[in-house]
Amino acid sequence: MHVYTLDEGGRLVRAARSTIELSLRNPHFRRESVSGMTKGMGDLDGVFVTLENYPTRALRGCTGFSVAVAPIGEAVIDAAGAAAFEDPRFVPVSHKELDRLLVEVSVLTGPKEIEGKAESRYRRIKVGRDGLIAKYGVREGLLLPIVAVEQGWSAKRFLEETCIKAGMPANAWLQQNVKVLSFMTQVFREKEPGGSVVEVAPGSARMQSS
Repeated sequence: MHVYTLDEGGRLVRAARSTIELSLRNPHFRRESVSGMTKGMGDLDGVFVTLENYPTRALRGCTGFSVAVAPIGEAVIDAAGAAAFEDPRFVPVSHKELDRLLVEVSVLTGPKEIEGKAESRYRRIKVGRDGLIAKYGVREGLLLPIVAVEQGWSAKRFLEETCIKAGMPANAWLQQNVKVLSFMTQVFREKEPGGSVVEVAPGSARMQSS
């Protein structure tokens, strides 16, 4: 994964917000009006856009791609639109919510399978560093690293919750035919709706402001 600067992360977050704002005005807006904000950012990385209510930080939407599907400047536009309007857990975002909506962008490394005996998988997981994917057939669940930190989960609980996210029993990770993959992220988030962007290091209090 390309290591993104705070300036690049800020551009990704602002592109995500602009996508939502312009989509509310016109669902068929010209993508070029947003993609120009990330000009030159052609790296191929997975990306997720997370939306939260401000100031409660309650989840409002989260969607993205665990692997690269397009240059990140383009992928973040699709992820933002999906998080705002297509997350099946929530009704679509409305225009009146924009002033209390926090936008966060997570850039993902390529997922790597956690190998070895199934019963010892959780020992290879570091909370705050790793995100997880659990897969079995068509079932797949993904949780970002910051989720385990914010929830105060142990590595084992994190693994169980990822299985639940995939629609499987919590202990499905004990089955050898269930694949468990880990990944890392860079996280960029607005300090307040439409405000300056910070880089957040999951698992620590470090925060850099733009």
